[in-house]
Amino acid sequence: MTQAEIKLCSLLLQEHFGEIVEKIGTYLIRTGPQPLRMIVNETGLVLDQVKKALCVLIQHNLVTYQLQKRGFVEYEAQCKRVLRILRYPRYIYTAKTLYNDTGELIVEELLLNGKMMMSTVVRKVADRLTETMQDGKTMDYADVSNTFVRLADTHFVQRCPLVPETPESPDTPPPSAPTLVINEKDMYVVPRLNLIGKGKRRRSCEEQEEGEPKAKKQKQDEEGSEPPPDDGIYWQVNIDRFHQHFRDQGIVSAVANRMDQTSSEIVRTMLRMSEVTTSSSAPYTQPLSSNEIFRSLPAGYNIGKQVLDQYLTLLADDPLEFVGKSGDSGGGTYTLSILSFFSLLSGDFIAPLRFGSRCARIFRLLLRKKHLEQKQVEDFAMVPAKEAKEMLYKMLSENFVSLQEIPKTPDHAPSRTFYLYTVNVLSSARMLLHRCYKSVANLMERRQYETKENKRLLEKSQRVEAILASMQATGAEEAQLQEIEEMITVPERQQLENLKRNVNKIDASENQVDETIFVLESFIESTVKRP
Repeated sequence: MTQAEIKLCSLLLQEHFGEIVEKIGTYLIRTGPQPLRMIVNETGLVLDQVKKALCVLIQHNLVTYQLQKRGFVEYEAQCKRVLRILRYPRYIYTAKTLYNDTGELIVEELLLNGKMMMSTVVRKVADRLTETMQDGKTMDYADVSNTFVRLADTHFVQRCPLVPETPESPDTPPPSAPTLVINEKDMYVVPRLNLIGKGKRRRSCEEQEEGEPKAKKQKQDEEGSEPPPDDGIYWQVNIDRFHQHFRDQGIVSAVANRMDQTSSEIVRTMLRMSEVTTSSSAPYTQPLSSNEIFRSLPAGYNIGKQVLDQYLTLLADDPLEFVGKSGDSGGGTYTLSILSFFSLLSGDFIAPLRFGSRCARIFRLLLRKKHLEQKQVEDFAMVPAKEAKEMLYKMLSENFVSLQEIPKTPDHAPSRTFYLYTVNVLSSARMLLHRCYKSVANLMERRQYETKENKRLLEKSQRVEAILASMQATGAEEAQLQEIEEMITVPERQQLENLKRNVNKIDASENQVDETIFVLESFIESTVKRP
C-alpha cells in the first residue's frame, strides 16, 4: 500500500462520509486488521462514534470483519474498494446509457446507500422520477421493477450474503459476529414482488397541514405497516460486472482502431455471448464456434458466413493474437484473449507522450522488439543518432526503459559488452499507476481549495437561488425577481462562472485519469494472475 493510495483513500472517505469515518477508515488502511478496542484507543474517538462509523463502512463494503479463534472480531479496510468510489460517476453513467434514467437512479440509490431491499429501491426511484415528470404524470412501480429485473439478469446488481438460518439452541450462545453466506445460484434471482402503485410527489407544506412532523409520521407508518415481502433480501451493485463492461468497450474500440468496424462488431458479438459465462478476471473467454457467432450477429448486420470466417481467420492471424483458434468443430472454435487486449491498451497508456511522439515511437518499438541496441533503435525508429540517444536517456532517467549489459568477456570491458535497451512493462505500469493516484489526489485537493476560497460567494448564490425559487412558486412579479437577481453583482457572477468552469475541468480530468487507472490496474491484475 503506497502513500499515494492511502492519501487518495483518505480524501475519498472524507469527501463522501465526513471526518469521523475518514479517521477510522484511514487508520485501518494504515495498520491493517484491528479489534474494536484498539480502534477506540488509537483514534481517540468515543466508542459509540466508532461503532456507527464501522457500521457505515461495512454497509458500503469498505470494511470487512473476521471472527478470530480467540473470540474477538477484527475489522479490515478494503483499500481497493475505497478507490472504486472514484468510479461511481462512471457506473451511474453506464447504467443510464444501457437502461435510461430508471437504471441510472437504481444504480445511484444502491451506490449511495450501499445495500438496499428491492422494494425500497423501487419506491424511492419511482418517487424521484415522478418529481421530474410534468403535467401531473407519475411513474409506475412495475416499470421500475422491470428495469431492476433487467439489471439483475445482466448481473449489474446482485444479492448480498445473508446470515444462514440455524436452529436456536439455549445451550450455545450466539457468535460474536455472524458469518454471511450466499449460494451462487441465488445471487441474481429476483424475488417475486407484486408492487402495485405509483410514485408520489413531495409536498412542502405537508407538515403544516397535518400538524405532525414528517419524520415522526413516517416512523409511525413503518411501525404500523407489515414488513415488505422481500424483507431481509438486500441488493448491491456488482462492480466487477461494470468493470467487465468497461473492458469490453475498450476491446471493441481497440479492434475498430486496428482493423475496421466489421471486425469490431464481430468481437462485440463474441463478448456479448461470453459476458455471463466468462469470469471478469479470466484471461480468455469461453470457446465459441463460428456457427454460434454467425447466429448471434445483429439482425441488421449483413455479414455472410463466408465473410465471417474470413474475418475470424484475419483476427486469428494478427500478430497481437486478439483472437485464438482453439478447434475445428462447428466451423472452427475461437476464443478472445483478454490479456492481449490489455497489453495493447496498456502500451498506449504507458508510452511517454509527454516527451514527444518520437519518444513514444521508440517506446512502442522496444515493446515490440523486446531488446535493442542504441544503433538498432536509431535504424528501426528512423530517428537521428543524437535525438535517439537523448530520448533513450530521458526514458532511462524516468524509469520507463532499463539498460541490460551482456558482456562478451568476464572483465565487462565496455568495448566487449552489448548494451541492450528493454522495457519492463509491469514495472512501468506500476510506476504510472502510482503517478495516477497522486494526480487524482492533487485534483481533489485543488477542487476543495477552489470551493473553500469561494465559500462565501457560493453560499450567497445558494441563498439567492432559494429566494428566487420561493418567489416564483408564490407568483412574484418579474420586477421583483429581477431585483433579487441583482443582489449578485456582475464581478461576482463572473467569479462564479470561472469557479464552475474550473470545477468542471477538474471533474473531467479526474474521470480521464480514472480511465487510465482502470486500464493499468486491469493489465497488472491479468499479468500477475497469469500462470
